[in-house]
Amino acid sequence: METAAAARAYAQAVVREEWGARSRTVREEDVIDLLLVVSELVTNAIRHGDGLAGFDVSPTSDGVRLDVHDHSATVPDVAYGSGALPVGHHGNGYGWPLIIRLAREIGVERRPEGGKTVSVFVPLREVTG
Repeated sequence: METAAAARAYAQAVVREEWGARSRTVREEDVIDLLLVVSELVTNAIRHGDGLAGFDVSPTSDGVRLDVHDHSATVPDVAYGSGALPVGHHGNGYGWPLIIRLAREIGVERRPEGGKTVSVFVPLREVTG
């Protein structure tokens, strides 16, 4: 995977295949949230993590776990923040607050071979009624 667009397409295909195989339909707003999180994580890896080293999507019964690997061992200061939007900041700085608001179980681990992995869980709900 080399672009955020490719990562989004892959994540969406995994969700459609997994949930469709269970005769379930995921709520469209949850898919949109998932794709926003994918975009932010992959873009961060490309821009700030010295490049994307890998991207994994693991569906569960109630959502999707994303693992984004990059080449930088630097853990962003805001990764475990409150999710508050930056005050008086123009242009950048909205990605992590968005991730924190839409994802759960956020973790950042340095990889033994170098770089780091950012892992998140994005909940998905079934269409009901």
